[in-house]
Amino acid sequence: MKVTDTRAESGHRMHIRTVDVDGQTLRVGVRPGNSATPPLLMFNGIGANLELVEPFADALGDVEVIIFDIPGVGGSPAPVVPYRFSTLAVLADKLLSQLGYVEQVDVLGISWGGALAQQFAHLYPVRCRRLVLAATSPGVIMVPAKLSVLSKLIRPRRYTDPTYLQRIGAEIYGGAYRYDPTLLAEHSRHIRPPRGRGYVYQLLAAWGWSSLPWLGTLRQQTLVMHGNDDPIVPLSNAKILAARIRNATLHVIDDGHLFLVARVKDVAPTVRAFLRQESS
Repeated sequence: MKVTDTRAESGHRMHIRTVDVDGQTLRVGVRPGNSATPPLLMFNGIGANLELVEPFADALGDVEVIIFDIPGVGGSPAPVVPYRFSTLAVLADKLLSQLGYVEQVDVLGISWGGALAQQFAHLYPVRCRRLVLAATSPGVIMVPAKLSVLSKLIRPRRYTDPTYLQRIGAEIYGGAYRYDPTLLAEHSRHIRPPRGRGYVYQLLAAWGWSSLPWLGTLRQQTLVMHGNDDPIVPLSNAKILAARIRNATLHVIDDGHLFLVARVKDVAPTVRAFLRQESS
């Protein structure tokens, strides 16, 4: 394991390192905690590097957080061949073990990462204690976004062109991004654009994938969180998840797709309380 940089010297609590897992280099962030609850493994959205959710991780207080840049995103180089969600779930499990996390973890997935979180919970029902699904869907069998929104998501231009993001951000993200342009400027500041085939590989991983056939088999206590103004993933998808997952609770936020960023002070305590509550 080779440590390549750390946030400790700059006053941040998240420590960044690169780890080789079965030949795949991963850029990993670990934010230490001292909570009695298991650590929280986070899966980010498509094209999103770990810095984009670092404020949310900080707002969780004493909850330990593990997050890594998906291969082809941020500081994790893309593999030679495409992958599936099941491939990434296995990779995440091996990463946890290599980092010394041998007990249970809680898992949170955001948007595209919510699909990966579902897959991880399905493949590792003992390893995954609790599940948080934020702004996500059950896959290709879902209530889709408008074509005008989907057409802007198919390419990673919003990550590479800040001016373009300022122009279309309100339309695709909704919620607070419709009336607060400073949120888009701050969002742009933390972006590390996906390189080469990395974004394409993430799109291919989601192609044809659906959790609907086995959602009812998930046994984890699950918190489904969704914005009521989400242009990318309409709220109906969260209702489907909450209805199909046996031990799920739906929590609707008055915001858009990126409520974990725009409403971090409101949302983080809800997640923390869910992770700390007694098992039912």
